[in-house]
Amino acid sequence: MKKPDFIKAFSFSRTVYAVTIMFLFMPLLVLVLYSFNESRSGSWTGFSLRWYVKLFTDSSDLWRAFGNSAIVALSSALVATVIGTLGAVGVNWYRFRLRGYLRTITFLPMILPEIIIGVSLLVFFSGLGIRLGLFTVFVAHVSFNLPFVFLLVLARLEEFDFSIIEASRDLGATELQTLWRVILPLTMPGIMSGFLTAVTLSLEDFVITFFVTGPGATTLPLYVYSAIRFGVSPVINALSVVMILGTVVLAWSMRRFLKNIAAK
Repeated sequence: MKKPDFIKAFSFSRTVYAVTIMFLFMPLLVLVLYSFNESRSGSWTGFSLRWYVKLFTDSSDLWRAFGNSAIVALSSALVATVIGTLGAVGVNWYRFRLRGYLRTITFLPMILPEIIIGVSLLVFFSGLGIRLGLFTVFVAHVSFNLPFVFLLVLARLEEFDFSIIEASRDLGATELQTLWRVILPLTMPGIMSGFLTAVTLSLEDFVITFFVTGPGATTLPLYVYSAIRFGVSPVINALSVVMILGTVVLAWSMRRFLKNIAAK
């Protein structure tokens, strides 16, 4: 019996989906596998935990770079989330002359090549005489994280039922009370999505960080780039597995948190 066309289309799309998922996750599986390899070379010689032991006992420079990345990622994401959320609320709530222009220009940091942003920030810091270091990396990460947070929160606000705000005003709430007790709780999924996006973008950024970093401000991507000249160490594989597990736990926890908010 001949299969209907929609069944063929469904089978084809399912196959394409499976191949795509395999293409995306196969490198991660290989990385996880070789983090347990006894040898430093690409050939499998046996199962071992030696690289995990070395990661936690003899990798001070690596952990220092990871610590710098974590500090910059969390702090810049927090600042970008606060500013981006308030900016999105202001643009969505109020009507002013440059409102459309402001929404359009927000896309620029997302469209421009990272090398242009990195060079422009380097020229900016040099012109002001600011010494390059973790502070300049922090400022740079806030600047390119802001548009992502702004747009994610703004997308959430555009689905917002503003009759609730009118109801809060009728009940005598001030603008600040309405913002704190009505708007922010209802836009929390967008805010948290923006925060996590900012953390991810900050942790993996290399190009912009390369231009604005200074002595003692090496982040994890810069450390890996420097170490790759001597070959990729299996310790990096072990750290990558630890970070993958941390990301999975964070994503699962955030999913439950957002589901609880939606249930309320």
